Amino acid sequence: MSGLRIPVDGPDGSGTARATNLLAPNASPMTLDGTNTWVLGRGESVLLVDPGPDDDAHLRRVADHLGERQVAAVLLTHGHPDHSGGAARFAEMVGAPVRALDPRHRLGDEGLDDGDVLTVDGLEVRVVGTPGHSFDSLCFWLAQDRAMLTGDTILGRGTTVIAPDGNLADYLRSLDKLRWSAEMLEAEALLPGHGPMLPDPIGKIDEYIAHRRQRLDQIRQAIRHGARDAREIVEIVYADVGESLRAAAEASVAAQLDYLKNL
Repeated sequence: MSGLRIPVDGPDGSGTARATNLLAPNASPMTLDGTNTWVLGRGESVLLVDPGPDDDAHLRRVADHLGERQVAAVLLTHGHPDHSGGAARFAEMVGAPVRALDPRHRLGDEGLDDGDVLTVDGLEVRVVGTPGHSFDSLCFWLAQDRAMLTGDTILGRGTTVIAPDGNLADYLRSLDKLRWSAEMLEAEALLPGHGPMLPDPIGKIDEYIAHRRQRLDQIRQAIRHGARDAREIVEIVYADVGESLRAAAEASVAAQLDYLKNL
């Protein structure tokens, strides 16, 4: 793969030979630096992954960046509004369909599903189903650059929250699937939905898997010590988490309790 572009001052402008990140201005504790909008391809037609929130300045910046290039399709890693909120408006701006797993977020007749292959102007992108963070989470394998776009399944910093429409058992299976894929495909980079790109795919996925196992062990221990619900577990296991992330921590604990209950 051609050299990675990893700016020292943040993820904007990072990427690979065929993927460029345009950072949306929606930074927060949950979105890190903001949502990464990925432009895939270097020909006259490209794919656009995750337009981000419905932010006029960002959508116009992306359109201006494209210039005369055509957008063959807008792809969504999942339907959460920080990734999909601007999709319909951007698609109308550039005259492109929106393709997603969840029919509610599509614009046009075609969706996306695990195993689909998209070919645009010499670019090949394979869809990898990775439910867990949300029920409709997808990753995209950019074969020519040996890079996987991971949406919120793997972040550039920190760990992923299991959203109310997600499932931890599915998420753990998706991590195992990505681990196997990264090894078999000799992946060289992960391009996340938030935060900086990651040049050590297997190392990062192993870190995620180990972290999930550690958290589950900590929750089991907290229950043995008398914690009765998600809030009390957060007080023990996530004692170092700031107030702005407490709700996310409780949601994560609730997902883990549901997982443990169904073992």
